[in-house]
Amino acid sequence: MNKESKILIAGATGLIGSAHKRKFEKEGYENLISISRSNLDLTNQKDVNSFFLEHKFDYVILAAGKVAGIIENKTYPADFIYNNLSIQLNTFEASKKTNVKKVIFFASSCMYPKLAPQPMTEELLLSGKPEKTSISYALAKLAGLYSCLAYNTQMKKQVFIPLIPNSAYGPNDNFNPDTAHVLSSLIARFFDAKKNNLNSVTLWGSGEIKREFIHVDDITEASIKLINMRELDKLPINIGTGTDVKIKELAKIIADEVGFKGTIYWDLDKPDGAKQKLLDSTKIKNYGWIPKISLADGIKSTVNWYMQNYD
Repeated sequence: MNKESKILIAGATGLIGSAHKRKFEKEGYENLISISRSNLDLTNQKDVNSFFLEHKFDYVILAAGKVAGIIENKTYPADFIYNNLSIQLNTFEASKKTNVKKVIFFASSCMYPKLAPQPMTEELLLSGKPEKTSISYALAKLAGLYSCLAYNTQMKKQVFIPLIPNSAYGPNDNFNPDTAHVLSSLIARFFDAKKNNLNSVTLWGSGEIKREFIHVDDITEASIKLINMRELDKLPINIGTGTDVKIKELAKIIADEVGFKGTIYWDLDKPDGAKQKLLDSTKIKNYGWIPKISLADGIKSTVNWYMQNYD
């Protein structure tokens, strides 16, 4: 990859896509094309094929997809299957037909079995059932990951690079409490509670489950490092920090950062999800990548970004 390479960022207004756009622009890449749902429907095969034929990209960052929290996953499982499968397969096939050099695909840690040993190595994929509340999304992402491997096998070259980041957060995340993932949802909930002088906030589940969070800028550093390597030993590759935190502890950190002084209650009638989802990121660390942004610093900068962009 060089500064003149033609690079497509799909999902450029979302969390991971926007982070890649910021990084490429900062590094002086001159030939970026960014798309979102407003200017290209990636579920439309004909439109995707025409778009790729017109532009002839060198590299593709596929950060587009339907993503949300537990409520959305339980309510609209068919939408998660259809949209993600369509986006992935249309992009992969168009990339193959137009000889794209490398495609980065972002899978998800929810693909791993609910009861997988911790930390989870890439070899544990398909060794058990994913957590049921997100199974449609998990199956769509599994299909995307194994499609990458199938294309590489059939084409006899490593074009498609499937990566598995753990729970990502940062600027341009989804902060809608009804559809967001836990960290960004907590920021919005506590900010709203403080703004409206509420005395308490009630959160789902027990708060005892543990999650690993990684700042989106660290994910971006990892993906750009890997896309520039000539050949990777074995795919897919996990991207995580190697440490996790209880949701109760996370809530306290975020409440303190936002300045919410009220009481936090836990609704035990609501689901927790998998007890733990910690990735084994040995592979990528062996390539010389390490995360640079601590959880405390990442939360602080994300809260500041949210407060500045609230409206």
